[in-house]
Parts: sequence; C-alpha cells; structure tokens
Amino acid sequence: MKLLSQLRTSSFQLALLYMVVFATSVFLLLAFIYWRTAGFMTAQTDETIEAEIAGLAEQYRGRGVNGLITIIRERVARDPNAKSIYLLTTDDFLKLAGNIETWPEGSRSESGWINFTLDKSVGWTGPERLARARIFEVQGGLRLLVGRDVDELTNLKRVIETAINWGMGITLGLALMGGFLMSRSTTRRIEVINNTSRRIMNGHLSLRIPTRGTDDDFDQLAENLNQMLDRIVYLMEGIRHVSDSIAHDLRTPLTRLRNQLENTLMSVDNDEAREQAGRAVAEADQLLATFNALLRIARLETRGNAADMKPVSLDALVTDACELYEALAEDKDQSFEQSLESGVIIEGDRDLLFQMVSNLIDNAIKYTPEHGVIGVAVRKEGAEAIFEVRDSGIGIPDVEKDQVFQRFYRVGKSRSLPGNGLGLSLVSAVAEIHQGRIVLTDTRPGDTPPGLTVTVRMPAFTEARKRVRAAQAEQQPANSAGGETRTATETTGAETH
Repeated sequence: MKLLSQLRTSSFQLALLYMVVFATSVFLLLAFIYWRTAGFMTAQTDETIEAEIAGLAEQYRGRGVNGLITIIRERVARDPNAKSIYLLTTDDFLKLAGNIETWPEGSRSESGWINFTLDKSVGWTGPERLARARIFEVQGGLRLLVGRDVDELTNLKRVIETAINWGMGITLGLALMGGFLMSRSTTRRIEVINNTSRRIMNGHLSLRIPTRGTDDDFDQLAENLNQMLDRIVYLMEGIRHVSDSIAHDLRTPLTRLRNQLENTLMSVDNDEAREQAGRAVAEADQLLATFNALLRIARLETRGNAADMKPVSLDALVTDACELYEALAEDKDQSFEQSLESGVIIEGDRDLLFQMVSNLIDNAIKYTPEHGVIGVAVRKEGAEAIFEVRDSGIGIPDVEKDQVFQRFYRVGKSRSLPGNGLGLSLVSAVAEIHQGRIVLTDTRPGDTPPGLTVTVRMPAFTEARKRVRAAQAEQQPANSAGGETRTATETTGAETH
C-alpha cells in the first residue's frame, strides 16, 4: 500500500516523465549511432565488392575471358578462408571459375545486389555463412557474381543491437530507480510538512515545520509557512485575549448590575416597575450566560488535550442526560426516542462530555416544534463510538453547516429564538479535545422542514488502550493517587445552533 501511494505522488510522476524523456533521448542517440555504424560497415563492404569488380573488369578488358578465368582462380587460391565470393558461368549457368557451384537464390535488387546464405545449395562445403554479392552480365553471354562474406559484419551488427537493447534496459532501470529514490526523498520532505500541518490543524499550534539548514526550496517553503503560522497564532492570540479579557472584565460588573436589579425587583411594589426590572434581570442573565460561555470555550481551547481523561461509559452518560431533558420534551409533547447500545466506552472528561451531550439534546428540543420527534442514539462502529441526536426541527441549510461552529454564528431561521450562538462552538471544542469529529446531516433530506441530525464520532476505548492504562496505573506509587479534584461541574446552559 505504501508503495502504491509512493507511485501516485506527483514527484514520482514527474520523475517518470523525466525518465521517459531521458530514455527516449538515449534511444534516439543509440539508434543514430547504430544507423551510422551499420551503414558505414555495409557501405565499406559494398565498396570492397565494387573495387574487386573494377579490377576484374580491367583484367577482362586486357586479357579477355581466359584472363578473367585465370585471375578468378588465382584470387580463390590466395583466399583459403573464402572471404571473397566468385562465380563465373556461361549463359546456361555452366561454371567456368569460382568458389561456389551454382547461382544462389535470394531477392535481387534492381542494381544487381543480392544477399544469400553460403550453404550446400550453392555448393559450399564449409559452415553456413551470410554473404552479399553483386551480379552482372559480361560481354559474350557470360554471367559473373562477385561478393563478400558478411557473416562477421552481421554478427557485429547483432552485438551492437544486443548492446543497444541492454543499454536501453539498464538506462530505463537506472532511470526508474533514480526517479523512485528522488521522488521518495521529495515525498519524505513533503510528508513531514503534511504531518506537521495535520498536527497543527488538530490543535498543536506551537509546532513548526522542521528545516534541514540546506536553504533549498523546501527549507524556504518551510520557513515561509512557519512565519505565516507565527503571524496567525499571534493574531489569534490577540483576538482571543481581547475577547476573553472583555468577557472576564465585564462579567463582574454585569453580576453586580444583575444583583442590584434583582434587589430592586424585590423592593418595588409597582407592578409595571417589577415587570421592567424582571426583564432587565433576564437580559443580564442572558449577557452573563454569553460571557460564561465565551470563557468556557476559551478554557477548553487553552487546555487542549490536557483534560482529565478517564474511561467513560458513553451510554450511561447519555442516559443521565436524557433523564434530565425528558421532562422538557414532555412539556412540548415531543416524542423522545432513545436507542442506547450498552458497553460503549470512550476515554474522556465526563463533565465536558456531559456538557456536550446536554447542549446537543437541549438544542434538539429547542428547535423542534411541539409534537415533534427527538431521537438520541449511542452505538459502536468499528473503532469509533457514535453519539447521535436527530430532530424534526427547522434544520440547517447545507451552505451554513460548516459555519455554525463559529462563535456567535446563528442560522437565519433561529435568530428570533433566545440564545447567543455559542452552543455548537462549545460542542466543537469538547469534541476536538476528545479527538472527535462532528457531522451535520438532514434528518429527512428533501422534506420541509428537513430536521437536523448531529453525529459525533469519537475513538472508542479499546482493550489495547485499557492494558496500557492498567500498566501505567501499576507503575504509579500507591500514595500518588492524590491530585487536583474537580469541585464543581460547570453549569450547562441552553445554547443555540
């Protein structure tokens, strides 16, 4: 699988393209060398045959047929290895001189050139060899064949062809290996950037992409990305600090104001004044809930994965939350359906998980009309624990499903309802701490209203993880069981989508 992923990388494909271009260039170069070498050797053989023909023609003009026969016999006698091929016959193919007996069979060109095999069919007594010759007619009705043994030339061509084939094979192999190694090195550096980026996206904002100190293009890319991350973190911290400071600084005077309004509410006798004071107290409570939610989200994002992680029975936790909200659903005549699979364990902070579950159930009840249906489910799928809440309410448009986790974002249909747009932001922060992911889908796609199904997927607490936890517990001293104890559970307020 890793090899297949390596082959799909753009760096390997680029190396493969380079290999094809390089191999094509080598092939064209070797083909040109072969064509020039083979052509030169063939032309040299033809020139040798032409020179012999010219010499025989001169002897024929000076000494006649008898002189031609004599010179052919002399040349045959001086050439025991039969490198030169001669055959002189009459017009009825009666042999007069030469070192073969009969005319060879083979394709003959218009200029008289013929390629054939020296074997028994032409009266050759030695081992089979390849030959090339030229045939022409001599005055007086005679026929003359003059050629050369080209067996060595042919073998040399074969050697060159074999060398070219092996050279191409070795070139392709080396190019493929070099491309693989080059792409592997490039992929490793890209994978380092990808892994670091994924960890940064998962909340480890302090991480930075490592460099090699070579100041190459990858180092420059990493440095630019690190500088960009530093700038983003600086701006995020600035915005977070401002918002958290505002929430923290205003919470105290708002609390005082709320208490004073409540005292005023208790002291006045005028009904109209009491009603106005009551509305002011409600508005102050809403503002305090908003600031508390902001500070709660800030604490969750700051603590990251440092939450008090322990094995938690998700089905038992959801059962407790359902008991808390079942009466609220009954007040709106809503059907409250539960499908809770037992034995679903996750590793997490029970208080935070309870807050997440409560927020989602509260939202479902709030945005589902009377006589609607609320469904809560817990199940395990493979290595994931699933918590799901579905309703038959107004739903969320597809274009806004990715935006509802932003702070203070509210869907247009829900702006008339009470809330501050921080509920799903808080749910998202809790899910991120527990390495979970949230999926929003329509309960009834295509219907109006479509409803909303919120699915939270978190890693299940497996047997392997249990063994690791048990081993860690055994290694800790018995008297070190103390530690910071949670003294209170944060208030779970009704939040909005």
